[in-house]
Parts: sequence; C-alpha cells; structure tokens
Amino acid sequence: MFEKLLELQKNSYVPLTGYRTASIVMTKDGKGFPGVNVENPSFRDGLCAEQNAIAAACSQGYGKGDFAMLYVITDGESVSTPCFLCRQVIVELFDPDSSVICYNKKGEFKVFTVKALCPDPFSEKDLS
Repeated sequence: MFEKLLELQKNSYVPLTGYRTASIVMTKDGKGFPGVNVENPSFRDGLCAEQNAIAAACSQGYGKGDFAMLYVITDGESVSTPCFLCRQVIVELFDPDSSVICYNKKGEFKVFTVKALCPDPFSEKDLS
C-alpha cells in the first residue's frame, strides 16, 4: 500500500505549503477509493486527503459501516495522524475497531483503531 500512496501523493495540489498528503479508504467489500489534499489561500477551506477519499466512496453509494480501513501518508519525517476535522468524519462512518494506518515519507507506519484516535467523540447523541 505504501507504494500506491507514494504515487497518489504526487496528485496533491499544494502550491502554498508543498506538504503532500494522500489517502486510500478501503471498503469492507474490498474496493479502494483515493484522495489527496487540495490547498487554497484560505487554509481553513482546504480539503484533506482523508475526507476526499471518504467522500469519493460515499459518492459511489458507500456509507456508515461500509468502511474497513483507512491508509494515510504525509510528507513528514514523523508518522502523522489525521487532523481532528478528519477524525470527526472517520468516527461518523467507520466502526470503532476499524484500522487507520498512517505512514511517513520513509515508509514507517503506525496502526491505530478509530476508537484510539477518537476516544470520546462528538456524536448525534450529543445533539439531544
């Protein structure tokens, strides 16, 4: 998967930071959907690779409970985890025991469960 992520990372649109991120979400039926980060001058309005990959799967009819794992790679020296905006999307659609595998540019990686990344998530029950 590392090699696929490295190749996909080249498609990132990062004219401002040069910090490339790529992600592939795998569904429980074995399909993979890619995503890359897309920057713009309004940093807060940028698009994360994880959210793009998940949205690509959702656009093909996948939804809550259909996702098996998520792979992420960044340009960093250390292994980075998804941002908290991405974690909110992940916790909404993935099972708590689903895996999130995070790579750095050297191929080092760490495996997390969704529950480990989001131990006390904000959810629909918090809206009542």
